[in-house]
Amino acid sequence: MKEFPDSPRTSRTSPTTRVWPPISVVMPVLNEERHLREAVHQVLAQRYDGPIEVVLAVGPSQDRTQEVADALAAEDPRVTVVPNPTGRTPNALNAAIGAARSGIIARVDGHAMLPEDYLRVAVETLEQTGADNVGGIMAAEGVTPFEKAVACAMTSKIGVGNARFHTGGEAGPADTVYLGVFRREALARVGGYDEHFQRAQDWEMNHRIRETGGLVWFQPRMRVSYRPRPTVKALAKQYFHYGRWRRVVSRTHEGTINLRYLAPPVAVVAMLLGLVVSPFFWPGLLIPGGYAVAILAGSVLTGRHLPAAALARLPVVYAAMHLSWGWGFLTSPPRLSRPARDGAAA
Repeated sequence: MKEFPDSPRTSRTSPTTRVWPPISVVMPVLNEERHLREAVHQVLAQRYDGPIEVVLAVGPSQDRTQEVADALAAEDPRVTVVPNPTGRTPNALNAAIGAARSGIIARVDGHAMLPEDYLRVAVETLEQTGADNVGGIMAAEGVTPFEKAVACAMTSKIGVGNARFHTGGEAGPADTVYLGVFRREALARVGGYDEHFQRAQDWEMNHRIRETGGLVWFQPRMRVSYRPRPTVKALAKQYFHYGRWRRVVSRTHEGTINLRYLAPPVAVVAMLLGLVVSPFFWPGLLIPGGYAVAILAGSVLTGRHLPAAALARLPVVYAAMHLSWGWGFLTSPPRLSRPARDGAAA
């Protein structure tokens, strides 16, 4: 974790005289040649009356991401490029935050498409709530039939439980939010992102913000478009690592696992046991069979609005998400645990 200089809190002023505070948008970038230019332009074109800077932390990409980032910085003095030799997301975020100059830090991904009032709504929400971090909805939007099925699953309680940043809901306090717009002093207070966590670093840091007395606030008006994984293999890999690293978070911070997180690994264990005993005790097949029936019924219920080609893929998507997350959680090796000498962040 890093130390960052503190900055004054955002102040309130009357609507007629207010000065909008400067914002630093930090972007971890790796292999984003296709989307980076558009993503940065959408940030710089925000309907926001205060100063905006963009800090790109570029990892060792296999495409022309570095060239695109350098060109953006040459074209606009509001864009800065810093290196991220590790290529890892938390390291990139800390490097970008360290180079940022503003008292408000907005995390944005290199392929995220922001609504034009995203930063304005974020600052208004920070001021109205006194929160340390505000964020909104990860609005999954697909193009291909498979992506449309994934988008449906990622916005359904059957697919992702009751996390509001996936499924929506009323504004209010939350455990975590998508991306996030932070007060810089909150990042300084908790030491930024813990670079041990290759995944789940957002959830983990938001936990530390809340544990140190801060407020994390869900604002559904902050809606960011997200493109889902395009294949079963890519989706399964994504959710396998989500489960694996969520187990690491639970080892680091006791008491952060609830029934929603335990459901996928319990389902995986139950189905494996059912299959193992089925040659000797045929009712064991009722467990995986019951899961398959439930997934088919859930797909019909949640995917009625989908085109037929996407609906046909929805049961496979649900199964890939559930079983990969559960298997990742179950097989998460102890060697991934945060080293004891570092101590758990509090």
